[in-house]
Amino acid sequence: MGWWEPVRAYCERGDAGFWAEPLNAVSNAAFLAACLLLLARAGRRPRDAASLALAALIGVIGIGSFLFHTLAVCWAELADVLPIAIFIHAYFFLALHRLLGLGAGRSALATLAFAAGLGFEPGLSALAGRGLAAATNGSLAYLPALLALLGVGAALRASARPARVRAGSAMLGLSGLFLASLAARTLDAPLCGAIPIGIHWLWHVMNAALLAGLVTLLAQAGREPPG
Repeated sequence: MGWWEPVRAYCERGDAGFWAEPLNAVSNAAFLAACLLLLARAGRRPRDAASLALAALIGVIGIGSFLFHTLAVCWAELADVLPIAIFIHAYFFLALHRLLGLGAGRSALATLAFAAGLGFEPGLSALAGRGLAAATNGSLAYLPALLALLGVGAALRASARPARVRAGSAMLGLSGLFLASLAARTLDAPLCGAIPIGIHWLWHVMNAALLAGLVTLLAQAGREPPG
């Protein structure tokens, strides 16, 4: 497909117009609000470069998603998914390194192994003998991220350090929010007949809250005394 090939991926879009997905487009303001809130909080505390970078990346995610839900062409879809992929893998590394206390080398190797999860959906589709991406509206590709949240959260909960146990409980709670947002993303197409405006916008709102919560967890860990 060409870079300017149109893409219709969500229920709300009825034509090729710029504002054909008003809720999906405007709901990306939640990412910008999360970004600004995190940056404002960071301004009142000692600088944490990792948290600041992730906060800024949340804003980039909002801009990329806005472009996709207004222009709805192939290059805009790439602008949507790339910042999300960068956030997922950067956060996975930082969660292992800062929250679980693994060395930088081991965290980097684990992140490279996690990146192999990009072949998760194609592998399952090959096993099933049919494409599963369309059946889940592409949500299956995010399952490794959900499993990573659950795994890191469970590992933190198993720690003997109270600060890590608290972080683990919070991360498991955020995993529930991610599961709800994935459900909204997946059900957007099946519920289109009953809800013509779609529910994909809920994916944006819940994910903005999710990412803000994850960055807050990371920033709090950066202020914990070494143990």
